[in-house]
Amino acid sequence: MKSSLVNLAAESSVPKLEENNLPMPHIVYGIIAMAVFLALLGVLWSFRNTAAKTASPDGKSEH
Repeated sequence: MKSSLVNLAAESSVPKLEENNLPMPHIVYGIIAMAVFLALLGVLWSFRNTAAKTASPDGKSEH
């Protein structure tokens, strides 16, 4: 004897799931992410030693 919940689940019409394909191969997403991280690293690297270039020679702030 089946319970009413099982009967309800068996009688409901669930649409079939459709497969959603990605617009690009999955490896391309990793390559894009790596390129973005390398570009951000390049921006960060371009500002290296900037504080030492703008500091006064005696070490006091110029505010």
